[in-house]
Amino acid sequence: MTIYVGFLRGINVGGNNKIKMADLKHMLESLGFTRVQTYIQSGNVVFEAEEAGEQLLQAQIEAEISKVFGMSISVMLRTAEELEHIIETCPFSPDSLSAGESIHLTLLKDAPSREELDKLPDVAQGNDEYFLEGRELYLMLRQSILDSKLPKKYQKLSPQTSRNWKTIMKLYAMVQAMEPRG
Repeated sequence: MTIYVGFLRGINVGGNNKIKMADLKHMLESLGFTRVQTYIQSGNVVFEAEEAGEQLLQAQIEAEISKVFGMSISVMLRTAEELEHIIETCPFSPDSLSAGESIHLTLLKDAPSREELDKLPDVAQGNDEYFLEGRELYLMLRQSILDSKLPKKYQKLSPQTSRNWKTIMKLYAMVQAMEPRG
């Protein structure tokens, strides 16, 4: 069994695409996934599943969401090992944030193509910074994400969803609690 973290794009945001986490949990369990846990209302879920390949699992979850909830929702999946690598790779230090600063992670379904990369802005946008590593885009925002121009610059990259660093760390703690102790 493999531990996965699922990130659903655009649910329960501004009153749109409403899905209750209990209903999402039940739906995932009906697919045969085990140890399903959700975190906050923005579509974060940790579960165990047979190793079937990420793309197959994503397609299965997206199809079931469409069938059960009548919504077309993109799902980004990462394994427990991938999430650990994401955290280790973060180029920004959460411990050295000043007031108003925040780290966000954008999870892409696919690594950007050369054409998509060429459309990205220079590394610095005002005081904000980003770092792209494979399918992850790390953002260091010096002000609120709502006031920053940087997130708007990468919105056209492959299907993606963003989370703040505190959410990423909470999901990692949930994953660690699920892993067998040696």
